[in-house]
Amino acid sequence: MASNISAGTNSASAPAWRQFSFFGPILVKDIHDANNTPEIFKATLEISTITSSSAGILVADIYGSIHLLDKDFESISSWVAHVGGRVTHMVEKKGILVTLGEENTAQSPLIKIWDLGKKDRRTTAPLLLRSAKVQPSNRPHPVSTVALSANLSHLAIGLGDGTVLLYRHLDQSLASSGSLTTLPKPRTIHESPTEPITGLGFREPILRSLSQAPDAALRHSREPTDQTDPNLYLFIVTTNHVLVHQAIGRGAGSSSVMVVDEIGAGLGCAVMSESNMIVARDEAIYMCAIEGRGNAFAYEGNKSAIHVHSSYLVIISPPFVASASAASATVRNFVRTTGDDTSEISKVTVFDHANKFVAYSGTFSQGVREIFSAPWGDLYILGNNGELTHLIEKPTSAKLDMLYKRSLYGLALNLAMTQNLDDSHVADIHRQYGDHLYSSKNDYDGAMTQYVKTLGWVQPSYVIRKFLDAQRIHNLVTYLQELHTQGLANSDHTTLLLNTYTKLKDVSRLDSFIKTESKYSREESIASDELPFDLDTAIRVCRQAGYFEHAGYLAKKYERHEDYLRIQIEDAGKYSEALLYLRKLGMDAAEGNLARYGRALLSNLPQETTELLIDLCTTTLDTAVEVIDNTGEEASISAVSKSTAGGASYLSYLTLHRNSIAGQASETTTVVSPSVKTVRVGDIDGSAIPRSGSLNSDTASGTPRGISPPPTALSTIGIAPMSARLPTVNLSKRLSPRLYFAHFVDHMEQFVVFLETVALRRWGQSVDENSQKDMSNSSRLSTTPDIGDEEDRHDQVAVWNTLLELYLTLPGISSSPGSSAPQDEIAIALKEKAHRVLRSETIPYDTTHALILCSSRGYTKGLVLLWEKMGMYEDVLRFWMERDKEGAMPEASTQVLKHLQLYGLKHPHLYTLVLRFLTSSPVLFSRHMDDVKEVIQHIDQESIMPPLGIIQVLSRNDVASVGLVKEWLIERITQERGEIQADREWVSSYRMETAAKLNQVQELSDPEHPKVFHVTRCSTCGGQLDLPSIHFMCNHSYHQRCLPDNETECPNCAREHGVIREIRRNNEQLADQHDLFVSEVQEGGFKALANAFSRGLFNQSRLDSVAV
Repeated sequence: MASNISAGTNSASAPAWRQFSFFGPILVKDIHDANNTPEIFKATLEISTITSSSAGILVADIYGSIHLLDKDFESISSWVAHVGGRVTHMVEKKGILVTLGEENTAQSPLIKIWDLGKKDRRTTAPLLLRSAKVQPSNRPHPVSTVALSANLSHLAIGLGDGTVLLYRHLDQSLASSGSLTTLPKPRTIHESPTEPITGLGFREPILRSLSQAPDAALRHSREPTDQTDPNLYLFIVTTNHVLVHQAIGRGAGSSSVMVVDEIGAGLGCAVMSESNMIVARDEAIYMCAIEGRGNAFAYEGNKSAIHVHSSYLVIISPPFVASASAASATVRNFVRTTGDDTSEISKVTVFDHANKFVAYSGTFSQGVREIFSAPWGDLYILGNNGELTHLIEKPTSAKLDMLYKRSLYGLALNLAMTQNLDDSHVADIHRQYGDHLYSSKNDYDGAMTQYVKTLGWVQPSYVIRKFLDAQRIHNLVTYLQELHTQGLANSDHTTLLLNTYTKLKDVSRLDSFIKTESKYSREESIASDELPFDLDTAIRVCRQAGYFEHAGYLAKKYERHEDYLRIQIEDAGKYSEALLYLRKLGMDAAEGNLARYGRALLSNLPQETTELLIDLCTTTLDTAVEVIDNTGEEASISAVSKSTAGGASYLSYLTLHRNSIAGQASETTTVVSPSVKTVRVGDIDGSAIPRSGSLNSDTASGTPRGISPPPTALSTIGIAPMSARLPTVNLSKRLSPRLYFAHFVDHMEQFVVFLETVALRRWGQSVDENSQKDMSNSSRLSTTPDIGDEEDRHDQVAVWNTLLELYLTLPGISSSPGSSAPQDEIAIALKEKAHRVLRSETIPYDTTHALILCSSRGYTKGLVLLWEKMGMYEDVLRFWMERDKEGAMPEASTQVLKHLQLYGLKHPHLYTLVLRFLTSSPVLFSRHMDDVKEVIQHIDQESIMPPLGIIQVLSRNDVASVGLVKEWLIERITQERGEIQADREWVSSYRMETAAKLNQVQELSDPEHPKVFHVTRCSTCGGQLDLPSIHFMCNHSYHQRCLPDNETECPNCAREHGVIREIRRNNEQLADQHDLFVSEVQEGGFKALANAFSRGLFNQSRLDSVAV
């Protein structure tokens, strides 16, 4: 391979460049004559110069004519550019052609500027824009070279006497409507009388990264490739120097030039690439930039011209005599094939200086006249014999195949880069390179290096299968790691990589892998925080391999709360850490995970777990609260209430489904991610939140700050009650405690602690006297929960129902370990608490459920209390009656009478029940004979039963004798007879009054018997009657003046008659209200019917009128 050399290394031997046949020479024939060269090139010696343009190939001859050729080398147009002379130089940019030539009429060279896009109307030639002499001094000198900037702003002309003329603002001059000879005044920027100008070239402004430049030499040069340069520079090459002049930019305008290198080149041996001036000398080829000399390539031999074609450099040697002993293999091959060692030949070499190899080397007899690149991208060589050779570049695939056959994969990669192949083709080269190293060289490390570069284009399974052998597992790890780094791995790849780590027991690399923050992104649009591996797979594999710490790290870091808890509880058995983690979670996540693992935590950390459950069910904020533990980590508490179906009590359910310690979650359990929004403690409502309401942990064991450890069940039931501090924050919906009832199946004492504390903190309710005092003295909730909230109401009822059941059943299930209190004292304390619950007017509980509990547990005191609260007084009496029948309680009958005194006044019907009870047996009757008399007397006085009813009750058996009620019967009979006699007298008086009324009616209705009025005084004023007077049939008389006008009814009788008429009218209306009558009959029975008869509701006349 070539190495960088300096000018002083001429004697160094040239390296042996690799040679390839990437170009194929084909002779170009005339389109009309397949046996001859194109017509235009037959007179080769008359051609002065050839150049390529945007319009086609331009060929100028020694007669001053220019021919424009198409792709078939047919002349499109021709015109005489320089009359009576010849065209020496041509350069074209953007359709503007600049020609320099000689004419017989002028001693100095002429410059002409043509517009190839416009035609002259007279001559049909391109429009001539400008024509002027190139005359810097009185002594004319020939033009040696010319250069035109890409935007037509600058034109540089080099002369044989070492002078360089620079035309500035040429584009502005052409755009103006000046005369034909109007050109900007040229400025002489360089003069070297002893050094002719052999090359000129503009380094255009660089407005992009040089690494994106199409020039391979520039991309692979040693110059900086990450800067832009808006300046325009002119390279000047003489026979001994390379100089540069700044034409545009800061510092431009002066005529100074800067020496770039102390080497020069002959005429035609300097050519401008995109940003470098390439200088060809006999010993080497030099790349010159504005900063100085760049790369140099050792390539010895005489050179007559060089030409840039795409990324290649075409080198032409002067004619020489071929020899079989020549150093060049191309020359030796020419002699061997032709046998001619006397003729002169020229050698043409196509050199890829970026990749440092020879792409083509060929010989041309009779020498080379011109070499040019066509506008369509092909390379052509015109020999002195008139033959036009087309060097056809082989496709990139064919080039790569040649390199593959010679195992030159590194060179193939370089070629792919310079040819701008896409990533898929480059990856395929890496794959073949890797296969070569794997199969032929057994270089597994090198092969893996190549395979890694195929990621994203070659299926990973293709590579993985090659390295599954245990001896190559390290290479496999490298590949899998890179696969994850670039975000191309799936769950199977993650599984395989983690398994290799565990097999190798490489904990350090496993640590490095799982702690990777984010994956490599091929595109900027890919999220930078996406994990480079499948998280679920990584956690699963680490758990299976026993790396619980790593699995826990992943789950904790990426907030896989359920996975983390499963690892700590089911795998590692680190219950304290799991509990501490739960405290840091938000309400939602903690709720769901405790529903799953609460039983296991209670089995190992009953006290700490109970504290956490209490905090969860009593402290939920409207806005999430940020709490910071001793490690500085934050946790957020969300305000979400879980809706669950309500039930009266859960104690019966607790005895079922006793599974493993890790307790399986129900199918309906939902784990919700914690809230992200957090605020500092104390920022809500401007008041600090007491630590008792925080879910934060103060110690590693999970004991909350500010909350005393909950007492044992014994202290809870009355020996040492627990006091609780209440947070002074606005509370809303809280988590339902019913979710966690089932977890306390084996921890009844802690269950009592949990329920009592929740009731105290959440609703401010307690049956413990000391706790109630603390409640009155402590700060209450600023916002009391809405008892009307149905869900909260269900929770409250369920808590007290379960507590009541525990109070009545706990001593019969288990005793408190380590307690010195006797079992009887515990039972008494619990029964007292149960009685307080039943007696409370504010504690909500299901009375039906409480009745069942008290009945099943034989809690008589509670039963009586419940019946009294429910108004079931008859049930209270019957309860004691039943106890008396059983004979277990001798004082039961006394309790019956006692409760009769309590309830009898408001519920008289109970006396009848007690009377039946006391007379049900001779023993009872003899024991309570005086009480029976008092009961009979009270029934009689209050008319609770008729006397006949009392007699029937007493006569139903042989217990009570007649002597018991003899005096009472005599008294009642005497009283009844007196009432009968009084009724008879009233009936007789009513009959007499009725008869008198009937006689009066008869007299008034008899027209034959006149009515005689004996009244002498006015019934109104009481004065003596005088005429005129008015007499009424009712025996009332009045002065006419004492009566209102037109009065026809006796004023004294009118009021009485009006009342009677109103009563009759009301009775008639009531007769139509059948629903009212039926309801009265249902309530009053016969009394209601009799009343209806008395009011005339059933009169036949009324029925007849209704029927009509």
